[in-house]
Amino acid sequence: MIGFQSMDKLLRNIPLLSAAFAFVLAQFLKPMISLVLGNGWKWRYLTTTGGMPSSHSAATAALTVSVGMTKGLASTEFAICVFLSLVIMNDAMNVRYETGKQAEVLNKWSAILSSLHANSQISPTSFKTMIGHSAIQVIAGAILGLTVGSIHTYLRVFRG
Repeated sequence: MIGFQSMDKLLRNIPLLSAAFAFVLAQFLKPMISLVLGNGWKWRYLTTTGGMPSSHSAATAALTVSVGMTKGLASTEFAICVFLSLVIMNDAMNVRYETGKQAEVLNKWSAILSSLHANSQISPTSFKTMIGHSAIQVIAGAILGLTVGSIHTYLRVFRG
C-alpha cells in the first residue's frame, strides 16, 4: 500500500512530473491543432493515439531531458532514457504508422467485401487508422517534450 510519504515522494519526482506534464499538454494540443487546421474540434483527440504532436515523443523527451538535468548526462538513468526514447519514437514513426496504413487498406477491403456479399452475414469492420505518427509529428512531440522538461526541471531544481 502506498503511504503518505511514498505519495509525497512520487509527487516530488521531477522527471516523472515533467513527462506527465508534456504528455497531457501534447494530448490537449491535438484537438486545438485540428481546430486551427480547419478540421474542427475533435474531442476524441484528447484520449487517442496518433496525431499532432506525438504525446509519446513529448513524454519520453521530457523524461530524458529532466533525467539528464537532474542525474547528469553520464548517468545510467540518462542512458536508459535516451535509448528507450529513441525506440519509442522509432516505433511511433515506423511500426505504428505502418499499422495505421494497413488498417486503411483493410477497412477498404472490408467495405468492398460487405457490399459484394450484401445478403450474407459479412459486415464491414472498421479498424483504427490513426495509430502512429509521421516524422513531423514525432519531431514536434520531441521538441515539445524537450521544452517542457527543460523548463519544468529548471524551475523546480535550479530555481527552487
